[in-house]
Amino acid sequence: MKKRVEKVVKEKAAGNVGAEEESSKTAGLNIQEKCPVQRIDDYQCSGSLEIDFPELCSLLGMKEIPTVTPRPPASVTPTTERGNMEESQSQMGAGIATTAWCPKPRLQVELESEDPRSIKEVRVFGWKVDELMARVLNKTLPALSNLQNLHLWRAGLTGRTLTSLKNTISLCSNLRTVVLEGNPLPEQSYHLLISEDSMLTHVSLRNNRIGEEGARLIGSALATAHAANKNLLSLNLAFNSIGDAGAAHIAQGLRLNRSLLCLSLANNHIGDTGASHLAEVLGPFSLTHDEVVERRRLLLRRDQSPSHADSKCERPLSIPSSSSLERNVSKGAKVASKKKDTAKRDEKPAANQTGGVAGKKEEPKLARKASDTKLPRGKGVKSGGKEKRPSVLDQEEKANATQNKSAELVETVSPLLEPGVQHTGGRVILPGNTALTSLNLAGQTPAPIPRDTLLGLESQI
Repeated sequence: MKKRVEKVVKEKAAGNVGAEEESSKTAGLNIQEKCPVQRIDDYQCSGSLEIDFPELCSLLGMKEIPTVTPRPPASVTPTTERGNMEESQSQMGAGIATTAWCPKPRLQVELESEDPRSIKEVRVFGWKVDELMARVLNKTLPALSNLQNLHLWRAGLTGRTLTSLKNTISLCSNLRTVVLEGNPLPEQSYHLLISEDSMLTHVSLRNNRIGEEGARLIGSALATAHAANKNLLSLNLAFNSIGDAGAAHIAQGLRLNRSLLCLSLANNHIGDTGASHLAEVLGPFSLTHDEVVERRRLLLRRDQSPSHADSKCERPLSIPSSSSLERNVSKGAKVASKKKDTAKRDEKPAANQTGGVAGKKEEPKLARKASDTKLPRGKGVKSGGKEKRPSVLDQEEKANATQNKSAELVETVSPLLEPGVQHTGGRVILPGNTALTSLNLAGQTPAPIPRDTLLGLESQI
């Protein structure tokens, strides 16, 4: 009996241990399946926004997670979206509080194909992007390898969230267009998006209440005497409060910027004074003292560069032309003929003294000497023509290529080294900004720009 009882107890104990082990294993599996990552920094994005976005939001403990929805077809929404945007712009310009456009927060995406990883555009319309959401976007957006456009409309950004957004944009390899509208900032730090190292080509900053200080920062980001943005092609600053003083700062940034093609300053309270500042930089203008000093420094550095020094040395020394070779040959022939004539003159009196036979014998010797002096030169010319002419052509092509490269580098480095610079009356005159092809100054109130000023701007653009 005792043995049977001990056996039963042992079997029960073994069964309990096995059950506990199995339960612990299944519990461990469930924990790994349900919560494989405990921190947002350890999460590895898959490239699918529908999966990554809610997972990261839940890791940060967000209660209300915006849904990721595909953007409606373009044939249905343009009029309604444009109407809502124009209405919001007028209300924001008048200082009237508006309600959120989206009833529920949602992240609109546009796909390039049926693949969920082919997102090319992300839109945030009418809901606040706080610091937690900025962290989620900083993690998810760089994983979208096909992302090209980012739209943030009335996203309630602050100075800190804009800085985080700028860092996020720098991590997105193919992102080139950013629309940030209806997001007034007290710091007016919108210039961070168009800094010198920015890869963005199209930026829209409409309806952000940008004033004189914001325009000053944006003008400095466009270009100074020491640095310039070389990638931005279009900038939309419509529906702000830039004014004449702000237009002067924008004009200052256009002096040495040669990448911007389209600029909109519509509805910015710009009058004749501000338009005149813009017109000045579109035509020839004189450089300031700081710009002249910077130009001299760039010229000195260009002259001291090894490529420029090599091109200077190589042109006269190592690239002889075919005409110079022909001149050397003709000179050699002339010298040989002169030697012949002098030899014959010297031989005539000797022939008269010693007799005709000796004179005849001397003539072939002199002819041989003359031919000996000719042959090395002739051979040298022939060998040079056969062997050296291709190398001369190669050297000429190489020199032209280096000259073209150096000219292209000079143009891209700084407009201060443009070839059309003139010196008149002790001033250095630059040709002006000829890169800007479109400047929108429509809708200026309360003082519209005079017709003569507008015609002058149009003629210069």
